[in-house]
Amino acid sequence: MKHRQSLPSLNALRAFEAAARLRSVSQAAAELHVTHGAVSRQLRALEEELGLPLFERDGRGIRPSAAGHRLLEATSGAFSQLRDCISSLRRPQRTDAFVLGCPGSLLARWMIPRLQDLQRDLPGLTLHLAAQDGDFAPRLDGLDAALMLGQAPWPSGWRVHTLAPERIGPVFSPSMHGAHVLARQPVEAVRDHSLLHTRSRPQAWPAWAARNGIDADALTYGTGLEHLYYMLEAAVAGLGIAIAPEPLVADDLVNGRLIAPWGFVETDGCWALCTAGDQQDPRVAALADWLRGQLL
Repeated sequence: MKHRQSLPSLNALRAFEAAARLRSVSQAAAELHVTHGAVSRQLRALEEELGLPLFERDGRGIRPSAAGHRLLEATSGAFSQLRDCISSLRRPQRTDAFVLGCPGSLLARWMIPRLQDLQRDLPGLTLHLAAQDGDFAPRLDGLDAALMLGQAPWPSGWRVHTLAPERIGPVFSPSMHGAHVLARQPVEAVRDHSLLHTRSRPQAWPAWAARNGIDADALTYGTGLEHLYYMLEAAVAGLGIAIAPEPLVADDLVNGRLIAPWGFVETDGCWALCTAGDQQDPRVAALADWLRGQLL
């Protein structure tokens, strides 16, 4: 039997904090990189251990009960203090490298090909690049900055250096079946083709359609891939039409691996370099200026 003063498992408390904060078991599972069932089991076990309900139904979602609100306040504060402590412990052990986080697709397709130029232009900046899958932590733990595509509202604790507007457009390989005929057709022709898409950016095709006066419900989706990088590789292989931010396919357009017959349109998003609000590192401004020059 557990001692009456013992704490529930850390995994159960993490699952509860995420589910209560996000008001969704599914979103909590995605944030913690576990299954929906795993989070549900942790929540049930925690409620059984405490002997009271921690959640109430709220339409299709959930919300903390009165007891759940009390526990959320405690766990949120505790995990925030733990993250701050771990971050402060790690930082002295690092070299003077500037740790830049960015999504894996952006890292592979845009940042890495430009590292040589960055090292030449900013010789005093030593970068450590960290691929980030999923959402960034609210305090960008372990990072000096994060390079990303996003849009307002931004997390309240971030300082956002806007670099360039996001521009997206359909791209496909000239080797794709029927590519040359399709390239001569008006933009509405995309409605007659199955479109490659990705779970990491489900809003991309609808946002592009809205900018072009096309009913998003008229679009037909084909193969879905987990990340933008894989979707673009599928497009290069001639497997279909992808939707992509212009800078990520600029090199492919130049060398003829992809074509963009209808060009690119701006969205409500932007390229941004983000830091924690209390970040005072002077290297941030120099890096932001360099990135802005690459993107504009």
